[in-house]
Amino acid sequence: MAFRVSIHHIEQGANVNKTDLIDKVAVTTDLNKASAARAVEAVLETIASTLRQGDSVTLSGFGTFSVSNRSQRTGRNPRTGEMITIPASKAPKFKSGKGLKDALN
Repeated sequence: MAFRVSIHHIEQGANVNKTDLIDKVAVTTDLNKASAARAVEAVLETIASTLRQGDSVTLSGFGTFSVSNRSQRTGRNPRTGEMITIPASKAPKFKSGKGLKDALN
């Protein structure tokens, strides 16, 4: 199944927020807004909890969410110019899939 991007009611150049996404899911799936909101929240929470466990989430044709480990590094305080140590951290990463890339080109 190919992935299709179609958000017709949003103006060109406008950002899509969670409310817009819920509205689009409700219209596309014939769900009421409350059910669509629960569905969107469930998907987002499942992705977040999977990443917290250190695993990745692959949505075939859309992309892969994963965790990137950042090493401790030295930086500079922009206000004072003082050298500081930035602690190691984890960051979410997204790599788009072929279906999403094709939908954009």
